[in-house]
Amino acid sequence: MELRQLQYFVKVAKKQHVTQASEELHIAQSAVSRQIHQLEEELGVNLFVQKGRNLQLTPVGKLFLNRVESIFSDLDRAVSEVHEFLDPNVGVIRIGFPHSLGMNLLPTVVASYKKERPGVKFRLKQGTFTSLIRDVMSGEIDLAFISPFPDSHDYVAGELLLTEELYAILPKHHPLAGESVIRLEQLKDEPFVMFSEGFSLQTIVLDACKKAGFVPNLSFEGEETDTIRGLVAAGMGVSLLPEMASTGSGPLQPARLQLLEPRVTRTIGLIRRKGEKLPPVAEGFRAFLLGYFKGE
Repeated sequence: MELRQLQYFVKVAKKQHVTQASEELHIAQSAVSRQIHQLEEELGVNLFVQKGRNLQLTPVGKLFLNRVESIFSDLDRAVSEVHEFLDPNVGVIRIGFPHSLGMNLLPTVVASYKKERPGVKFRLKQGTFTSLIRDVMSGEIDLAFISPFPDSHDYVAGELLLTEELYAILPKHHPLAGESVIRLEQLKDEPFVMFSEGFSLQTIVLDACKKAGFVPNLSFEGEETDTIRGLVAAGMGVSLLPEMASTGSGPLQPARLQLLEPRVTRTIGLIRRKGEKLPPVAEGFRAFLLGYFKGE
């Protein structure tokens, strides 16, 4: 079954006349009749019956027409989506991000870009370090903000965007809450509220505590910065959070202190599939981000 057979079939069904259909298609009448006949033979049914000088759809022909029109509608939509996807001004950007960037950085850069290209759409997907790399590799997303930024990888490449400092967050009634700067070692006897296993921030905090000479006492685990901040503010422990995620707008907020020894940071980068050209709409956003973080 060929696409042109279906196109001829739809045109004949609409015109109810082979001659009129062939004139609109700019195809010889015999060629249209032959294609319709071959289609009926392949299906094993009669799609039309002669009624006077016109052709009328049989019941099964009406059923087939509905399905074929649905197929053409989906095909037209698919072509439109491809053109839209490739258009840097109205396409769709599929981008992944870790939760800790979803409250500040991501909304800020998306809003800034939308001012330049209001027709562009964003399809967002949140994930962990591992899942974001996997989704970029599989083509599920075009770009991903990621932390820490991988120095080298066999299947993804990208650019480092910024290095962000982590702060200690403590309950406001904590004896150290009034300090402006503390050493991480001063929290060695405190219960820690951390991100769950699989989140890169847990690894960063564990490594920092190891450098400070202790293994933290884990009291609670969470998957969202709001939860961790709330638990700390409620007196359930202490934690380390990136600067962008260490403050919130709710009524219950922890104290935030700068860490001096060791200074704890995380890298944030933008990754894409290695060796592949991005769609123009995604490449436009990537170029914007590189300029944005360079202050251009």
